[in-house]
Amino acid sequence: MDIKKETIASLHDKLVNKEVTAKELADQAIEKINANEKKLNTFITVNDKAPEDAQKVDEAGIKGPLSGIPIAIKDNIVSNGIKTTAASKILYNFMPVYSATVLEKLENAGAVNIGKTNLDEFAMGSSTETSYFGTVVNPWDLSRVPGGSSGGSAAAVASGEVVAALGTDTGGSIRQPSAFNGIFGIKPTYGRVSRWGVIAFASSLDQVGVMSKRVEDSAQVLSVIAGHDDHDSTSSEKEVPDYRANLNKDMTGVKIAVPKEFWHEGTNPDVLKNVNEALDAYKKMGATVEEVSLPTLKHAVEVYYVLASSEASSNLQRYDGVRYGYRAKDVKNIKELFVNSRSEGFGDEVKRRIMLGTFALSAGAYDAYFKKAAQVRTIFINEMNDVLKDYDLIMGPSTTTPAFKIGEKVDDPLAMYMNDILTIPANLAGLPAASVPAGLADGLPVGLQIIGRPFAEQDVFNAAYALQEENKFYEKIPTALKGED
Repeated sequence: MDIKKETIASLHDKLVNKEVTAKELADQAIEKINANEKKLNTFITVNDKAPEDAQKVDEAGIKGPLSGIPIAIKDNIVSNGIKTTAASKILYNFMPVYSATVLEKLENAGAVNIGKTNLDEFAMGSSTETSYFGTVVNPWDLSRVPGGSSGGSAAAVASGEVVAALGTDTGGSIRQPSAFNGIFGIKPTYGRVSRWGVIAFASSLDQVGVMSKRVEDSAQVLSVIAGHDDHDSTSSEKEVPDYRANLNKDMTGVKIAVPKEFWHEGTNPDVLKNVNEALDAYKKMGATVEEVSLPTLKHAVEVYYVLASSEASSNLQRYDGVRYGYRAKDVKNIKELFVNSRSEGFGDEVKRRIMLGTFALSAGAYDAYFKKAAQVRTIFINEMNDVLKDYDLIMGPSTTTPAFKIGEKVDDPLAMYMNDILTIPANLAGLPAASVPAGLADGLPVGLQIIGRPFAEQDVFNAAYALQEENKFYEKIPTALKGED
C-alpha cells in the first residue's frame, strides 16, 4: 500500500471493511521507515511496540476515524515508555513516565504512535541540521534540507512513511518545513492545543500542530488534539469544532489581505510567481484580494529572537545533569557538574540562544532588549488584529525561497534566522496559520501561508482546502522518490 496516495478517511474505510488491519498498517509503516532511514533520517526512535498497540486496536474493533491510523510524533513531545530526546545529547537517554496530553488524546482515539521524528535540537533551527542525531534529508532533493524544526515530521509525511504527523511551531517550525516538503501544515491559535508534556522552547510562542499531505487529514487530527486541558492554564476553554466535517471550499465574498511587507526583497522570483498565481486563483473563486501594510513587521525577527531566546534561557535551566539526561563524568564539585554537563550536552545553536537570552534578561540589558521587544510585540499584535477586523485572512509566501542546500546556511546563524521572517508574525500574535502547497520552483515545492483570526482555524482550513482542490498538489510525488512503490 502506498500511503502517499491514501488519506485518513480512505484508510479508515479499508480498516472498517477489513481490507487491511491496524497491525498491517503499523507493520507497513515501520517497514517503510526502516527502508528510508539511511537515506532520509526522519525518525530518532521507531516505536517497536506499535504493531502490538495496533493489534489491540484490531481486537477492540475499529471505531473513530483515527482508530488504527499510524501517526508520527515529533520527538519533543513526551511519550510514556518511549525515549524522548528533543534531538539533544543532554536528553539522549530520557525515558518519560507519562505522555503529553496531545499524545494521550490521539491514543484514546485509537491512533497508533509509530515513532518519534527528528528535529532541530530543542526545536531551535530552520533546517533540522542542529539535531544531535544527524540531519534530515528532503525527499524532493536529497541534497537539500527539509526545513525545521519539524523537518523529520514533514519529510515522514512527504515520503509516505505516515499519513499525518504532529509538529510544534514556535516561529514557523511547522509551516516552513511543510512548504519545503510540499505538504500541508497548520499551527493553530495559541492555546487551542495543550502544551502539557511538550518540551518547552519558548512558552509564549510554542504550539502543537499537524502536518499531512491533505488538508482534510490535518483537520481530522486537530479536532482530536485540540481543547482545554486542566494541566495547561494557557489552554483555551473554547469549544472545538469538527474541522473535517465543516470543510468548505466556497471562497465567495472572502476578503484576503496581502501585506506588502511579505513581499520581501530577498524572495525568490519563482516563489512570488507561484504565490501570485495562487492569489489569482482565489480571485477567480470569488474572493477579494487587497494589499495592506504591517509597518512593524520589519522588526519581527529581532523581536522574536530576543523574546524566544529569553524564554529558552529560562526553560532550559532545568537541564543540569542532576535529575535526568546527560551527566558529565569526572567532575569534582557541583559547579563542574552543572557547567560540564551543559557544555557537553547542548549543541552550539542551543548554547547561542541561551547566551543571547540570558544577556537580554540581565539587569543591565533587560529594559533595552527584553522589555522593548515585548512592547514592540504588543504593537505588532494590534497591527495584525486591526487588519483582521477588515479582512477574513492574511496571505503571502510561507518562505522566501524553496528548500536550500544542506550546509548552505548552517554556519551563518543570521542567514538562518532570516528564514523565519514570514512565519514569525503569526507566532508573535498567537494567530492560527498554515502553509499549503502552491506549486513548484525549479522542481521544489513552494508554500502559500494563510493566517486567520484567533480561533478561526476553520477559515484557514477552508481556504487551504479550496486551493488544494484547485491545484491537487497532493498528486505530485517527491522527485527523489519517483519510481518507488
